[in-house]
Amino acid sequence: MSLRYALLGLLSDRPASGYDLLRRFKESLANVWPATQSQIYTELTKLADTGLIAVTDEGPRGRKEYTITDAGLDDLRTWLTTTKPKRVARNEMLLRVFFLGVDSQEHARQYLRDIEERSLKAHGELAALKATIDWDDTDLSVYGRIAMEWGERFHTMNREWAEWAQTQLPPRASSRT
Repeated sequence: MSLRYALLGLLSDRPASGYDLLRRFKESLANVWPATQSQIYTELTKLADTGLIAVTDEGPRGRKEYTITDAGLDDLRTWLTTTKPKRVARNEMLLRVFFLGVDSQEHARQYLRDIEERSLKAHGELAALKATIDWDDTDLSVYGRIAMEWGERFHTMNREWAEWAQTQLPPRASSRT
């Protein structure tokens, strides 16, 4: 359901083709809500069929430009103001941490080092992406920077936690192998 609102949100900024939306999605939303090309095009068809967006221009090779309709903007605003985000209750990474004692201590240390490295890498990727964006004072830019800051802090927290967790492991080797 959130893909619908991600696309409506991007179209609220300006009209775009499916290709343009795919590119903008990869540049802005892929870190928080990944979607494939086929998912995006399928959702665009659904949004057009329900009148939430309209095809406002057609070009060569079947290129279509989509614009959000008043009904689509109303639907986006309703979603933003009346629905609560679903709480993510499952975290496979932490579930695995909970049971790391079943395997060797070296495996536990490596698992935590991997979390640390992945977090460092993801933080670096966000920083590189941040440097390529031409930030301005549009709503998507302002709120996009706020969302990016969350991502940077999240990855920093994960890295720091993984470093700390490694210091919490007992110095002796586990009896399980």
